[in-house]
Amino acid sequence: MAPLAKTFVLYPSLGVGHLNPMVELAKFLVRQGHNVIVAVADPPDSDAVSADAVARLSAANPCIDFRRLPAPPNPDPAAHPLQRILDTLRLCNPVLRDFLRSLPGPGAHALLLDMFCVHALDVAAELALPAYFFFVSPAGALAVLLNLPHSYPEMPSFKDMGHQALVRFPGMPPFRAVDMPQGMHDKDSDLTKGLLYQFSRIPEGRGVLVNTLDWLEPTALRALGDGVCVPGRPTPPVFCIGLLVDGGYGEKSRPDGGANKCLAWLDKQPHRSVVFLCFGSQGAFSAAQLKEIALGLESSGHRFLWAVRSPPEQQGEPDLEGLLPAGFLERTRDRGMVLADWVPQAQVLRHEAVGAFVTHGGWNSAMEAIMSGLPMICWPLYAEQALNKVFMVDEMKIAVEVAGYEEGMVKAEEVEAKVRLLMETEEGRKLREMLVVARKMALDANAKGGSSQVAFAKFLCDLENSTST
Repeated sequence: MAPLAKTFVLYPSLGVGHLNPMVELAKFLVRQGHNVIVAVADPPDSDAVSADAVARLSAANPCIDFRRLPAPPNPDPAAHPLQRILDTLRLCNPVLRDFLRSLPGPGAHALLLDMFCVHALDVAAELALPAYFFFVSPAGALAVLLNLPHSYPEMPSFKDMGHQALVRFPGMPPFRAVDMPQGMHDKDSDLTKGLLYQFSRIPEGRGVLVNTLDWLEPTALRALGDGVCVPGRPTPPVFCIGLLVDGGYGEKSRPDGGANKCLAWLDKQPHRSVVFLCFGSQGAFSAAQLKEIALGLESSGHRFLWAVRSPPEQQGEPDLEGLLPAGFLERTRDRGMVLADWVPQAQVLRHEAVGAFVTHGGWNSAMEAIMSGLPMICWPLYAEQALNKVFMVDEMKIAVEVAGYEEGMVKAEEVEAKVRLLMETEEGRKLREMLVVARKMALDANAKGGSSQVAFAKFLCDLENSTST
């Protein structure tokens, strides 16, 4: 007998990078026969990119019910952007409570929370609603973040350790202090204290759904399962239900036809010959760094497709002629394409002409690359991307890193060297072979009886037990 359909309310953090994977979870739940509401906090000062993303995702996914919850204005507009997000989500609790109470019939069966939505645990407790977290980064990052509230008080601030100092956490290979997310570098800052509070409350959830494979991260999952990441209290069960990846079918072309233009260009390129460079919705470089990238690509001799955003200090679409070296676009026009601002990343990664991916290392992008069988050059920019890089380079061996990102400038020679390494060398060939295996394991995990399907069944069983006790 098939299990009865549940109604899940998914509550993402602010920002496209957290909304997109939550929508992938929603699509997965709908495919399993469940009802899904994505409740998005909507403060009056929300950025236009996020509002556009909600509208686009809603139009592309009519089976998902998107609700925008009017959050109160933030009391401190001058605070750190991440602190403003945390404050907004806290202030939205009364609105979330009223919304959940207003749902017809039996209402929601469970609340699935983003990692930054821990204040919603109080709403769930008040309404006797089971609450789980959906972690949109690797399990290795989860292991580190869960351990930080316990270990960091006994450590110096990461900013005082020196860039090359190695730090050790359960479930992760040793990594440099500089690769800890920037918001955690000063243990005495209000932002770090706020983040530690967030991480300390995640174990209050009934469990954590993680967008990963058990095959990908055995070390981290063993540490989480053994309870060593959260000493002195129970670690919630971890359910590896990945890889939930955007197939690209909902991506829409921009009015300028950029999607059609770049895909048509890729159709004319040889198999696995193109290096694709794309750095996420916030991946903007300085004008000086853009010139170094351009010179490195030109010197490499390889074909490339490059999505360029305006430098942080400039507004609007980038002036490619003005930002890139003189004559670069003309000299490389027979083997390269540069697009201003945007490309349909998921579709490009799946294209058979693409042979390597230069990425900021966001977990969404990394999973898309794994599902496309593409080795990566990791160039971390913000958030937990440097931690992801450690995992992908040292643990999984599906990527290499660029030197100099931690200092804010990667030289042209380094760009050229890493492109050649992936496209020309034996090391690059081995990375490709590992990606073939990783892609197969991901497909097997999501097939009937696969590990991700089994993990999801265990999650549903845990949910049933929570409502019957």
